[in-house]
Amino acid sequence: MKRAFLMAAAWLIVPAAGSLIMPAASTAQQPTWHRHEAPTKGGVTVFHSPQSANLPTAETIDGHLWQFEISHRFFPALNTGANTLWGLDGPIDNRLGLAYAPTDRLMLTLERSNLLDNLDLHAKAKLMARKLGSVPFMAGVQGGVAWNTEVPGRRAADSRNVQFYGMVILNALVGNRVALGLVPSYLRNPQVELPQADNALGLGMYTQVYFGKGFSALGEWNVSQSRAGLEHDAGTFGVELETGGHFFKIVLSNSTRLNPAQYLGGTPFTFKPSEWRLGFNITRLLVK
Repeated sequence: MKRAFLMAAAWLIVPAAGSLIMPAASTAQQPTWHRHEAPTKGGVTVFHSPQSANLPTAETIDGHLWQFEISHRFFPALNTGANTLWGLDGPIDNRLGLAYAPTDRLMLTLERSNLLDNLDLHAKAKLMARKLGSVPFMAGVQGGVAWNTEVPGRRAADSRNVQFYGMVILNALVGNRVALGLVPSYLRNPQVELPQADNALGLGMYTQVYFGKGFSALGEWNVSQSRAGLEHDAGTFGVELETGGHFFKIVLSNSTRLNPAQYLGGTPFTFKPSEWRLGFNITRLLVK
């Protein structure tokens, strides 16, 4: 199993090494505080980014391009004040990710979260991008497998450390500025620390309001089944800054869990201001 994950990682990372090392001055999109043109694949787009704060959108990147991501969720709560620099001076849950698009409608992504050393490999396919009457509509699916290699008291190769999940993604644009998303989900083994695996169903909902060039506000809520240690739904809200080839998301959330198999299961924190944590997502499009 470990060998399969390492092979998948090599397949994703090695071809991208040149893109990461070579100077970007002459070929890469230059950072600028002007929004690049919204994707037009299929003639319709709803969300500009392939993901909301945590849940996926039906958007994909252009075929044969790569996307790098780094995301943090700070563990101390915002209201801890100056003692923790309002949550910034403390431990974090971190995610590094690399995605590749074989075609305009398919993305393959390998991600690692430091929570239980969670390695996640998933695929997202855009199935539809068209107008239903006057409403731009997109639909897609995403499915993946996660392997937690640092579960206390177990060997990394223990079969109970593996999770599977699938999501249906439905997006629509209301007017020219308000994007809406609905994501029903299934997760196998939401709590890998327990001796017995079970199943979890969820329903993600999110919206994004585009105010002008490069700036928008977003909010998301994932309804999950309550279980000991993950009693509450995860909610997130914040802003997104869009530049040439980049998306910067600055958020507040009651969840520090990042990878899909972690986030979909819920959170131990309530959605009260006293439980909000700071976080950010940064994605960078790597072009030839």
